[in-house]
This record gives sequence, C-alpha cells and structure tokens, in this order.
Amino acid sequence: MTPDNDRMPNPEFLRLMQEATALTRAGDLRAATAAIQQALAGGVPQGEGGAPAPARPQEEVIDVEARWVPEARPLAGPQEEGVGPGSVEGNEVPAAPGVESRAPAQDTAGAGAGAGPGAGPSSQPEAFIAGRWGEGPAARDYKLYIPPAAGAGRPLPLVVMLHGCTQHPDDFAAGTRMNEAARERGLYVLYPAQSAQANPQRCWNWFKHSHQGRDRGEPAILAGMVREIARRHAVDPARIYVAGLSAGGAMAAILGQAYPDLFAAVGVHSGLAAGAARDLPSAHHAMRAGARPAAGQAPRVPTIVLHGDADKTVHPDNGQQQFAAAAGLGPDHGAAEAGRAPGGRRFTRRVRRDAAGRVVAEYWEVHGAGHAWSGGSPRGSYTDPQGPDATEAMLRFFDGQRRTPSA
Repeated sequence: MTPDNDRMPNPEFLRLMQEATALTRAGDLRAATAAIQQALAGGVPQGEGGAPAPARPQEEVIDVEARWVPEARPLAGPQEEGVGPGSVEGNEVPAAPGVESRAPAQDTAGAGAGAGPGAGPSSQPEAFIAGRWGEGPAARDYKLYIPPAAGAGRPLPLVVMLHGCTQHPDDFAAGTRMNEAARERGLYVLYPAQSAQANPQRCWNWFKHSHQGRDRGEPAILAGMVREIARRHAVDPARIYVAGLSAGGAMAAILGQAYPDLFAAVGVHSGLAAGAARDLPSAHHAMRAGARPAAGQAPRVPTIVLHGDADKTVHPDNGQQQFAAAAGLGPDHGAAEAGRAPGGRRFTRRVRRDAAGRVVAEYWEVHGAGHAWSGGSPRGSYTDPQGPDATEAMLRFFDGQRRTPSA
C-alpha cells in the first residue's frame, strides 16, 4: 500500500518536535517554543516577531570536496604516531556518552570558571540533545549539552567545542569531560559535527583558503550555528567561547580571528594558527615544521594555547607561534611557571597581559605529551590522562574574559 505523502509529517517536522519534547523535559521552555515555532513554519528558523531568521549559508560556501591523500596522515587530526580511528591499525572510536544519567548537581554561583548569574541551584534535569543546522552541503549535525542551571532562565555562558579529525561529538565530550565541568559551572556546551561529505576524515577544513575568512565556508556555517543556538537558548552574548583539538583547534583560531564580535576568547589545543596554511602542501609543511599566523590574521581575542612538546602530528612550534602572536598585544608580565600534574606530566605555563594588566594570552607546554587532549578521560579517543587538565585550564581562562560591546 502506497502511503499518502501529502498527509505524512516531513522528517524535519518530526525532528523538531522531538527536539522540543527533549527541551521541555530539560526545562528550557524558551528553546522548546522556538523549536515548535520552527516546526510549524515548515522548518524555517523564526526570527524576532515570528519573521524568518536571516538566511543561512548557501551551498556555494563549500567549493570542492576536500581530498585526503592516502600516503599522507589526516590533516591536523588526532593521530598519534600515524595510527588512529579509521586507520587500518587504529582502534575504533568509542561512542561513549558525554553525560551519564544522574541526579542534577547543585551548582554554586561563582564557584569555578564560567559561573555566572544562572549558575545557581536548580531542580531542572540536564540534557544532551542532538540537532542539525543548515541546508544542503552547508548542513551540519551537532550535540548540545544543557546544564541543570538552564532551568533558571538566566543567561549562561556557551562553550563551542570543535573535535579533531575522525572524532565526533559524543567521543569528544567523553574525552574532554567538558559536560561534567559544565554541569558544575552552569554552562551550555555546543559540539558541531563535521560531515564526511565535507571532509572524508571529518577534519574541519582549516587548511583551505575558502574556509579561513568571515562570512564564507565553514567559519560562516559555524558562526551561524552558534548564533542560532544563542538565540534559541538563554545564552549570555558576552560569554561565548570556542575551543578545539587539532583540526578543531585550528578552526577555533580562525573563528576567533574572523568573529571577534561573537567570541570572547579562544582555546587552541594541539592546533595551528589562523592562516598557517592555504592548501594541502602548505598544510603539511606547517604540521611538520610550524607556521606563524598569516599577515593580518593574528588573534583578535584572548587566546589560551596548550600543546605537547612530543607531538609528532602537529609540530610543537605551532603552539609557541600561536601564543607569540596572541601575546604581541602587550608586554610580558611575569616569568614562566613550572609545574606538574598530580602524579603526571610536567608543564611550563606562560601568561601575557596587556598594559592594563588584563590577560590576553596563556600558553601551556606539556612536557612529554603527544597529540592528545591533556588530562582527558580514556573514555574518549586521543586523550592524555597524565597531563594537566586542559578542560579546567580553558574554563578558568574563559571565566576571566568577556566580550565588550565594541568588539
């Protein structure tokens, strides 16, 4: 029997209604209402007063499919010693959830990085929901962590997390433990997912000139997604941050340079500076030997950098060069600080401040660490549990940064 297609709800309507149900259960009624309105409007995002939201990036933002050279290692991906998920010799990426089912935690306002007006006690359940943004080749899936504090309805910070090559949002959330940290502090966490159609290894295309500027390519896609999430949820626009690992770190650097009016600070872990490459040959060179930011592409927002000095996938000089570019905004106040993670690796930490004493750059050189998220959980891929906690370091750095209205 042939179904009557005219009477069957379209898949986008069903997806949006399922998302609205999850948001209602999570206590985020504002976002649930927005999802219902979008579903009733035929899947078109609604702006202020019910008007259609600004147009999303069109298909032409993706110029050509990125090609992976089999003889080469995946570009700036989480590949340690050339072996990783998706390779013949590698391990399967664990699909561990980023949030375990448990009773809502009681948050304390002002306790730790990112705590703000919305980080108070709440009886609302947390949620980790799936969604999709954009159309055609510009469409991207995502996962969004909603903390218990979202039930209070007050603006909360948003941290955008960009995974490395071959990873996915659930894997990255599990490895970084960012959702657990966000639960304690009262933070939204957005995990955009790169598509295999845009890059066979699911790398963000940081190395292509067409994906390195404002209002074009993947930066435009990601900025549009972030703005939509911020519109639909109670996000504080002055406290939106972006961080990433490897290819995700390189794309985070690009976003901070291209959208200083959107992001208050950037975290780059084992990545490269904005404009470090323009094509495949220059990308391989930058990964092997390091590369400074291209002219006019120095960081425009405060930046924290973490990099292992034994990284054989992305040369450690990239971390030093990224820090030097960000620190060029002001004089050096204070010497390097040496430390050791509890029972783990040694590290050297450097901080640069501007003339007013505000921190503009921070650099963690993790001694003996390879290409992996420092202090991460073995539940996720490409983590180094022995290192200092990169998640805590980034959230503490972000907590001291606010985007000014003039940015």
